[in-house]
Amino acid sequence: MKLSILMPVYNEEETIAQVIAEVLRVKLPPGFESEVVVVNDGSTDRTAQVLAPFALDPRIKVLRLPLNQGKTAALRRAIAEASGDFMIVQDADLEYSPAEYPRLLAPILDGRADVVYGSRFMGTIRHMAGVNRWANVISNITFRLLYGKDITDINTCFKLFRASDIRSLTIVTTRFAFETEVTAKFVKKGLRILEIPVTYEARTVAQGKKINWSTALGMYGAIIRFRFAD
Repeated sequence: MKLSILMPVYNEEETIAQVIAEVLRVKLPPGFESEVVVVNDGSTDRTAQVLAPFALDPRIKVLRLPLNQGKTAALRRAIAEASGDFMIVQDADLEYSPAEYPRLLAPILDGRADVVYGSRFMGTIRHMAGVNRWANVISNITFRLLYGKDITDINTCFKLFRASDIRSLTIVTTRFAFETEVTAKFVKKGLRILEIPVTYEARTVAQGKKINWSTALGMYGAIIRFRFAD
């Protein structure tokens, strides 16, 4: 069995090497191998130069989008190029720890879930700004009211799914709405989503965090859009 780690990257020259190193150190369950699928989403800093040596490692695929198109576009490319039986999203910063992978895999392997989310709100959150916390809470409440499904963290980066399930979706958004679009579509398909508590270490804008009010509104709007559209 193979786990593909999908890693969209935009201007992460300071953290990308460390994140990849941590991913490669993870001890997966017996019988598992892994691959890292990195998509450089039009970075304008030294991300490409930092990634260049990793392209020589057979465990790592380094792909590139010539212009920045957003997280969803980068993930669409990663999903198309990945060869794993299972896939998990890993941001290229240090907010989520790859050491959580075995815990996230377990519920799918033992048949308790079809999709597993690493919930920050069930686990430990450090340094998240109050406005970001409330934006997430409002999104979760809206989702529960519209879809009748209680998910504590629809916007978590840590989403683990079967390759066949994610490829059965037609993903149409481009920027940051991946989180809400795929959650809505997983629920509408009747897939069982199980949440596992994880530890989250938030970054500030000064440290490179990309989410702003514009992207947050796009993510929120997708909750409503995909309730009534495919």
